[in-house]
Amino acid sequence: MLAVVGLGKAGLPLAAVIADSGFKVIGIDVDEKKCEMTNRGVNPIPEETGLDELIKKHAGKNLVATPRYEDAANCEVFIVIVPLFVDENHNPDFRVLENAFRNIGKVLKKGDLVVLETTVPPMTTEIIARKWLEEESRLKLGEFYLAYSPERIMTGYSISRLKEFPKVVGGADKESGMKVFEVYRDFVPNLHLVSSARVAEFIKLMEGCYRDVNVALANELFKVADELGIDFYEARQYANHEYCHIHMPSTGVGGHCIPLYPWFLIKEMEKKGKFGYVKLLRTARELNDEMVSYWAERIVMECMKISKPLNEIKICIKGITFREGVKELYHSRNLALVKLLTEKGLNVFVYDDLFTKEEIEKMGLKYLEPENADVVFDCFELTMSKV
Repeated sequence: MLAVVGLGKAGLPLAAVIADSGFKVIGIDVDEKKCEMTNRGVNPIPEETGLDELIKKHAGKNLVATPRYEDAANCEVFIVIVPLFVDENHNPDFRVLENAFRNIGKVLKKGDLVVLETTVPPMTTEIIARKWLEEESRLKLGEFYLAYSPERIMTGYSISRLKEFPKVVGGADKESGMKVFEVYRDFVPNLHLVSSARVAEFIKLMEGCYRDVNVALANELFKVADELGIDFYEARQYANHEYCHIHMPSTGVGGHCIPLYPWFLIKEMEKKGKFGYVKLLRTARELNDEMVSYWAERIVMECMKISKPLNEIKICIKGITFREGVKELYHSRNLALVKLLTEKGLNVFVYDDLFTKEEIEKMGLKYLEPENADVVFDCFELTMSKV
């Protein structure tokens, strides 16, 4: 029997896929309403393709949700996938993660396996998580197994990613690596064992840094092309081939993942005084966050072409989520653009297909349908139009 700790957008699809592979799964989450919905067969994440069917099929049978760790006392495997937030200085806040590990430690038995899937700074598994478990359980590594396997899902496509995308596992020691590989291969078809938990942690961070740096490059080339009177998208179409892949430009990088992961490495190198080792990562972070100011300036320039007082021009920002099709606002650069324009005293409205007028107004924003605006900025198409 397995336990999945954290039934969020990554944890619940994972628990459902494991249950669908024939395992008994105890899902643990502090949200009692989410647990109650799951046990009734109601999917609390309806936008996740394929999850409805799995929840209905396994709820109350192979998959049982609970807010109590003691209900998972008979489990032999604990998979942890709870959030890791960062503070205003980009330092990781381990409180949620520590609470999960210490609660697991209270029910941990000899021979149990604990696997961390949350994206974390390097060495979190082998040093910090191990310390929490050993302190609470009074067991030592070797009496229990400890490993890391980064989640590599994409919101909205989690089920297919779990079934098809390559997944890596690595142990805090050799025995743990062998144990986690043995367990995961029963429900992960494309599985790879790497030499250590530290390597597995770094693999996920490398992916995030790659995306962030390449989006920054696309944003910079987009600005240069515009300045030179060149159609960036035409140039990109023919620049891309098997040896070159220019990403799409954007208003920046949002969400729970890519804007955070580079900071884990930046902060680790700063602790060691190796500031020069992460110059590119820091520059990419700054470039992407600065895109909000770039687009604010472009929008103001467009407004100045209209024969109305600037503060009377109705500006509609179309799309405020961090990614098209995902109803999430975490670190949304589009929402940051709305706030920046508002702070400048402009008459800013919002429209988003995923939110109702009431939901938008509840956020303290003004709602307006695009056809009623003077200027519309489509955040996902990066286009501006006058209505």
